[in-house]
Amino acid sequence: MEPHHQPPAWLEALGWVSLAAAGASALAITADMALRGYRQRMWIMHLVFPITALYWGPAALWFYVRHGRRTSRPAIEREGEPDPAKRPKWVTSAKAISHCGAGCVLGDLGGEWLVRATGMSIAGKPLYADFLLDFTFAWLLGIGFQYFTITPMRSIGPAQGLWAAVKADTFSIVAFQVGLFAGMWVYQEALFPPGLAKTTASYWLLMQLAMVVGFFTAWPANGWLVRVGWKERM
Repeated sequence: MEPHHQPPAWLEALGWVSLAAAGASALAITADMALRGYRQRMWIMHLVFPITALYWGPAALWFYVRHGRRTSRPAIEREGEPDPAKRPKWVTSAKAISHCGAGCVLGDLGGEWLVRATGMSIAGKPLYADFLLDFTFAWLLGIGFQYFTITPMRSIGPAQGLWAAVKADTFSIVAFQVGLFAGMWVYQEALFPPGLAKTTASYWLLMQLAMVVGFFTAWPANGWLVRVGWKERM
């Protein structure tokens, strides 16, 4: 069993508050779409919005209420099709990043727990195994999320859709993971060596913060991808 740093009580308490707020935000978004009828035209957004709330918490809930509902079927029927040209650029960028971010979140969750379950390490460091599996799973899932966005929007076939998804999300995922991995290294190696246990709320609070860092390191990449037409303007 790897030794772990014992987190301070205040950080653990803050971690539980953050996780509870994130879970409640994800459930609120899901309930709004499933029970109140604010169904998105693209089914993949029924996953993207709640998953984004797992690390952005109440901020993701606010974004969904303010901007996500506008692209739901009831809102379009009431108010008409929103004009993408009139949408603030930061909203377009945030939605674009949320796709690769959702894949990264699911990939990280799967990779982290698989490393813990198997005791896997690279060069004696479980953290490096986290990096490898997190990136692999995030890339595969991110491509999947992008595929189910691009293919229906462009009305193209599966092979074309897959290649377009690879082009659209690979650079974005790399940029996201650079920020995420930098944050993970800081809290596992610099702040709390030899690392916090994955069974603590503190670990996942700091993972949420690292994911937010990844969100912003992916921002320039996504802006460029939208401008050159490799990624859709959401």
